[in-house]
Amino acid sequence: MKFISFNVNGFRACLGKGFADFFAEADADFFSLQETKMQPDQADFSPEGYFAYYNSAEKKGYSGTAVFTKHEPISVSYGIGIPEHDSEGRAITLEYDSFYLVNVYTPNAQRELARLAYRMQWEDALRGYLKELDRKKPVIYCGDLNVAHEEIDLKNPKSNHKSAGFSDEEREKFTELLAEGFSDTFRTLYPDKVEYSWWSYMMKAREKNVGWRIDYFVVSDRIMKCVKDSFILTEVMGSDHCPIGLEIDI
Repeated sequence: MKFISFNVNGFRACLGKGFADFFAEADADFFSLQETKMQPDQADFSPEGYFAYYNSAEKKGYSGTAVFTKHEPISVSYGIGIPEHDSEGRAITLEYDSFYLVNVYTPNAQRELARLAYRMQWEDALRGYLKELDRKKPVIYCGDLNVAHEEIDLKNPKSNHKSAGFSDEEREKFTELLAEGFSDTFRTLYPDKVEYSWWSYMMKAREKNVGWRIDYFVVSDRIMKCVKDSFILTEVMGSDHCPIGLEIDI
């Protein structure tokens, strides 16, 4: 099966930049979107053969996630079951016979790490949520996780140390998650590969490939052996992120 994850930085805007063509060409079983910035009735996009699920933030034009899938799930849940974390539309979980798909848009720690304390609470709550799911069946966890885990995952690690997305605290939370029985599929398959999934709109960062890898497919360790490929589609435009993909036999 083929999975795609894409922070579209405004789904309506991305639809005006060729998203539908990319969607059709990719022909994925699952499409997970982050930062949709819309309510469910605001986008004119109903691809034939797909079930659509949206989780929108209470605040209009902010955050939000969506999943399009060819496979009807057993159940769908929105959020992570904790009210203080569930008003921003940041998570959707689809349950299937042999796995859970969890699509997440992780909160940004913000400039000068203004929201770092909340981010730490979110990370602990989400890790607990993923572990609980993993006790029942394997998890495929994807999305914009807003962290570059290692120095190889961003162009300028030294100058960005302690910046949002590369603080010691955020990186350590990702390490903690992996230690609980999860694998970063891209880095597991490609330990030395340098590719990015996000570039600032400033200073021609994408043109110069001054980027960060902050979008991930993470899976339960016990299904890592089922992963055929984990890839980054750097040539696909339409957002400040590019899509990432996973191919897995499960």
